[in-house]
Amino acid sequence: MPPFLETSLEHLLEYAGSVHIFLGPYRGNPIALYLKRTETGCQIGPKAYPWNNVVGSGETPNKAAADFEEKWKMKGLSTDMYSGPSWEGGIKPEKPAPPKPPAAPKPAVSAAASAPVGQPVVPAASPIDTTPAPAPAQAAQPADASS
Repeated sequence: MPPFLETSLEHLLEYAGSVHIFLGPYRGNPIALYLKRTETGCQIGPKAYPWNNVVGSGETPNKAAADFEEKWKMKGLSTDMYSGPSWEGGIKPEKPAPPKPPAAPKPAVSAAASAPVGQPVVPAASPIDTTPAPAPAQAAQPADASS
């Protein structure tokens, strides 16, 4: 590619969608939204004055679209004054996932509550006691010395 084309291609804008403004009882023309890709990320915004000060930015076009929608809603227009933004092609606003609530600690279950009804509660052996208990079958048999 010739060097003069490489420098001019970096400033090309892509059509990303539109926002429609209602001016009283009249329906105004839609305002085009353009996507600009930079080395640090993407920017989406209109080029028409006075709306050109709302620019959404993000790492991807979808994150930039979500940022634009948030900033557009804070612009001061009521929701009945506009429709959209309507996104073109594969742009779907990617909103950040809500933070997960911290996991609730599990309550400690007592041995009496976990034993079935009618069964006696046997305390668990302590982990310190590691000596094996003698088998009752071996201790009950007498030694046979008659052989």
